[in-house]
Amino acid sequence: MFVNLFKLFLCMNKWYTYRNSCATRWIAVFTWGKRPLSKQFGAQSQDPFVYWYSLFEPVTHPPNAVNVKQAANVLDLIEFFAAHRQPATLAEIANHFQWPRSSTFNLLGTLSGRGFLYEPRARGGYYPAPLWWELVQQIEVAQPIPAHLHELLEALVDATGETAVLAAASGAQAVFVDAVESPNAVRYAAKPGKLIPLHVTATGRALLSQMSPEERAAILRKATFERYTPTTLMSVAAVERQIKKSQELGWFEGNAEFTPDLGGVALPLQIPHRQFAVLVAGPMFRVQTRIEELVRLMTQVIDRHLGHPVGGTEPQVSA
Repeated sequence: MFVNLFKLFLCMNKWYTYRNSCATRWIAVFTWGKRPLSKQFGAQSQDPFVYWYSLFEPVTHPPNAVNVKQAANVLDLIEFFAAHRQPATLAEIANHFQWPRSSTFNLLGTLSGRGFLYEPRARGGYYPAPLWWELVQQIEVAQPIPAHLHELLEALVDATGETAVLAAASGAQAVFVDAVESPNAVRYAAKPGKLIPLHVTATGRALLSQMSPEERAAILRKATFERYTPTTLMSVAAVERQIKKSQELGWFEGNAEFTPDLGGVALPLQIPHRQFAVLVAGPMFRVQTRIEELVRLMTQVIDRHLGHPVGGTEPQVSA
């Protein structure tokens, strides 16, 4: 009898979790315009359309990713302060993350002792110290991403009206190193630091195309082929065929393979000693009929800013 009751408890718990997940999505639909979504869902976008797209964005993690708890807690704490923008007490931080008080005390004490946290007023809570900014500035000065590439993204947004992203390879993932979002209400919400699988997306395939056959084979051999949407490529052979076809065209098309109803164009961006891909993306209802136009606009903007053909290949578009 105890076993049966335990099974019943598990079923009820699963239903409760599912119900809450569904409720969150339907609240997003029926409360548009009534009050800012940030009031309902925390630090989310106040634009309902952008938030709606984010509900269906797949959450991915690099395969076999290492997660050191103490390091993850520090990063979570920094994101917490970035979202709240005000001092927080030990109790507030512990309650927010559901951390043990002793662990929270040790973490805050360590960061304070190293000069990374301080108390703006006595017992008024902790806040990140200026030391963070000094270190970030030193890192930024030496970073290998040319500053003029951000200007390129801004120009792409101005020319196309869609979100523009600069991506680089990081293991089996593509990481967004910079992004400028479209001014449209309905847009692709892309943030720096976002990770997407190399083999699933046009951006990823544009990066894979710049690797040697051996490097690409090593990544694809370990790839997990999960069907995110009906158009997701599901084998190494399919990915290789698509890369070859795209190389012949000179551009890579995203056809809602990772996120439903989102598509765009990615181009390999070869800069000496660096391999990047640039993506212009938006909702399918707006970009699906503009693919060749987007390719033409992107090529013109990149040529104007960098002075060379994209990836060394002139994209083939209809006259």
